Amino acid sequence: MSAVPSDATAPTPAPTSARAADRVPAVGVLLPRDLPARLVVPYARRAEELGFDELWVVEDLGFRGGIAQAATVLASTSALRVGIGVLPAGARQVAFAAMELGSLAELFPGRVDAGVGHGMAGWMRSVGAWPASPLTLLEEYATALRRLLRGEDVTVAGRYVRLESAHLETPPDVVPDVLLGVRGPRSLALSGAVAEGTVLAEPVTPEYARAALADVAATRPHRVVAYNVASVDADGGAALAAVRPGLEWIGDPDWAPHLAPLPFAAELAELRASSPDRAAFARRLPDEWVARLAVVGTPDAARARLRALGEAGVTSSVLIPVGTDPSAALERLAAVL
Repeated sequence: MSAVPSDATAPTPAPTSARAADRVPAVGVLLPRDLPARLVVPYARRAEELGFDELWVVEDLGFRGGIAQAATVLASTSALRVGIGVLPAGARQVAFAAMELGSLAELFPGRVDAGVGHGMAGWMRSVGAWPASPLTLLEEYATALRRLLRGEDVTVAGRYVRLESAHLETPPDVVPDVLLGVRGPRSLALSGAVAEGTVLAEPVTPEYARAALADVAATRPHRVVAYNVASVDADGGAALAAVRPGLEWIGDPDWAPHLAPLPFAAELAELRASSPDRAAFARRLPDEWVARLAVVGTPDAARARLRALGEAGVTSSVLIPVGTDPSAALERLAAVL
């Protein structure tokens, strides 16, 4: 159940009865940001054929726009739920973002999830779009966006969001959920207060999911979308080896909140500090840490990880394929379904 009026939105689809009984979240897959353009539609269609519940697109600076990718995937598939993770609030004026998202929701009712976030500070500063108060901007933005998508006439004079009688002429019958892609405690608390859900960047362990939800402190049902690098193979050792490059970045400072709840957080920080570069750091990670930081291993091991994430409160688990052939990785990841 979302926070918008019941006559303006459809309920969030529940997992299948078998998954619900087994505490397994909906299983999605990420559309790699650098996937060759000619492969985007085949990749999305194959994800649907294989039985993935969701596909999430990314909007990273210099790659492809999130709304354009989402529209392409929605038009190329018939039932796949498509999430945008995430639109940086500082880069898109809220009334025009509402127009784009509302259009998608009108054309593809019940299949669109709108992720919004601060954006990566370095990227946003490089284009002159990092605000003095990112938290204030995101609060004003998410609040106005949700009201616009509900069909309200919005007048607001905030620090960053200023609207005068802004509205959608044809608001969607099924209002898309707005989820905040955030990681700091204050931003997580904001998500719990103003959004239908939270998108957690990788890596998401059960420990991190629980800690994040404690910060979210939502007083109504709240979705949790968790990204994780993933590799599934009948040879568990091969899967562990394949997933390591996807963990190269987790020793950087921005990822500290993800690791803080883990018993080996301090040791991991020391390992990164003593490693000459990210690639060496990833190679030196102990297998048992890798198994905790990814959805990885045999199909049974990966499913057990998904169940653990579900028990920690994750409602959608989004798998990030690794390796040089994302389409082949997609086929292997489907073994968890």
